[in-house]
Amino acid sequence: MRTVFLCGFMGCGKSTIGKALAEELGLPFFDLDEEIVQGEKMSIPDIFSQKGEAHFRALEEKYIRKISENGGIVATGGGAMTIPETAAAARALGAVVFLDVPFEVCYERIRGDENRPLAANSTKEQLLELFLRRRKIYLQNSDFAVDANCKVKEAAQKIKELLDAGSKNSDF
Repeated sequence: MRTVFLCGFMGCGKSTIGKALAEELGLPFFDLDEEIVQGEKMSIPDIFSQKGEAHFRALEEKYIRKISENGGIVATGGGAMTIPETAAAARALGAVVFLDVPFEVCYERIRGDENRPLAANSTKEQLLELFLRRRKIYLQNSDFAVDANCKVKEAAQKIKELLDAGSKNSDF
């Protein structure tokens, strides 16, 4: 069984759509951030403040490799696929799907979220700049891009169809 990694900006729906897709495909669902929090026994904000963003990004790659051993649907963190080594690992271990959602939609979902250090400590303008920079990287580092500015089940169905039609592995 292969792994599907969902990437995209904070608030694009990776976890919500990922759960629906996992149900649709009969696969387990993993939230990368939750796996890291459980495995490291620290919150994301604590990891950022005590060990730094670089350490957190290294943990993302470590947990991507660990999760992919059994396969499933993985909602990655917003920055995971911006790190070349992490993106290369995910592409080698499965299919990477970019959930493309407009900035304003993402912003409304994340503003003021203290559990998202980058969102909590940035202005709207700074987040827009980050969004635009990351969007290009997501497009470069994904196998598929999906317009996910729609109902959850519709987005999951779009992804399933893309995987069925163009998957690197027919196990989907």
